[in-house]
Amino acid sequence: MFAEIITIGDEILIGQIIDTNSVFLGKQLNSIGVEVLQITSIKDEKEIIIKALEDAEKRADIILTTGGLGPTKDDLTKHTLCEYFNDELVLDQKTLEHIEDIFRKYISHPILDANRSQAYLPSKCIALNNPYGTAPGMWFEKDGKVFVSMPGVPFEMKSLVRNEVLPKLKDRFNRPFILHKTVLTYGLGESAIADKIEDWEEGLPKFIKLAYLPSLGRVRLRLTARGDDEKQLQDEIELHVEKLHTYIGDIIKGYEDENTIEENIAKALIEKGLTLSIAESLTGGKIAAKFTEIPGASAYFKGSIVSYATSAKQEVLGVSQDSIKNHSVVSAEVAEEMAAQAKKMFKSDFAISTTGNAGPTKGDSDAEIGTVFIALAGSEGVKVEKFSFGNHRERITQRTVNKAMELIYDALNQ
Repeated sequence: MFAEIITIGDEILIGQIIDTNSVFLGKQLNSIGVEVLQITSIKDEKEIIIKALEDAEKRADIILTTGGLGPTKDDLTKHTLCEYFNDELVLDQKTLEHIEDIFRKYISHPILDANRSQAYLPSKCIALNNPYGTAPGMWFEKDGKVFVSMPGVPFEMKSLVRNEVLPKLKDRFNRPFILHKTVLTYGLGESAIADKIEDWEEGLPKFIKLAYLPSLGRVRLRLTARGDDEKQLQDEIELHVEKLHTYIGDIIKGYEDENTIEENIAKALIEKGLTLSIAESLTGGKIAAKFTEIPGASAYFKGSIVSYATSAKQEVLGVSQDSIKNHSVVSAEVAEEMAAQAKKMFKSDFAISTTGNAGPTKGDSDAEIGTVFIALAGSEGVKVEKFSFGNHRERITQRTVNKAMELIYDALNQ
């Protein structure tokens, strides 16, 4: 069972917005056993839309489009669908009542003819209720295939998918099960992991596929199982993940399908009744942001200081002038003092610090670009590690964030 996603709108093609709709749709379709074959982004032009629909119809059983629906003249999708399905627009009274109700309750200016025109839909479509907007979704069927057109506004599209599209797709098609489990590993590169787990990978059954998803400082291992027996698939995945621990258990830090590494750290801190604080330099608050995005972070996260400038390290954190003068701001000694001072200032059980040179210039230190020191202060003192993370600024900072998470996680799970 295959689907194709078509996003319509110049704003995507010129980089004005990021196509988050396809990410959401891909996950939702996979969750009901539908595999996405292709994602296409196109201009809001009739000929281009028709060509995209024709091509998608040859490949996929389900074609989902987002965008191009609205009250303005540049929204052409509805009219193009009429041409594609040899149809005409007719007034849908229920949609008109919904539009009028929205204006009556939530919009101060009078309803315009352009808004009322959104109640005119192709006669061959089934209107899908959009509680958060004036443009309904539209469901078409042709030669056993399903076409669904939805607004491009993400929160409107998501509501339509969850409440209208997925239930109808599940009723319409018999689908296999597609299960994923993604193992989070930190500390080894893709090739090193592949070498360690070669025997394990060769022992996977044919219905389970492994994908390596490397990023900066971590590698995700995604197992995907397809079949008709959901329980068998689940049991087989869990069995082989358990076996994987005998090969690389030391670098496995959790599962993406369950919790992120920062969520696992938060859980461990709460369970142990411990607290954390942070002193960041080159990472500029990125580590702290990972924790404060988690609801209830105040239960374990005391606070953070972004001491980016040398003066902030001295005047705010209290790092000694002698340490900076004798060793530079990018040094094990300064990282150690940063962590120790943060732990003291916030009265936390743990504190982690980062200092380094992310480039493109060396700044207040002679350390080579990519040099990073991370210190972790705990009950047994302060441990400092030195790393060399390459020469690309974004790569250096992201690898530092990931390595810091790894060090905290390991300290809590010793």
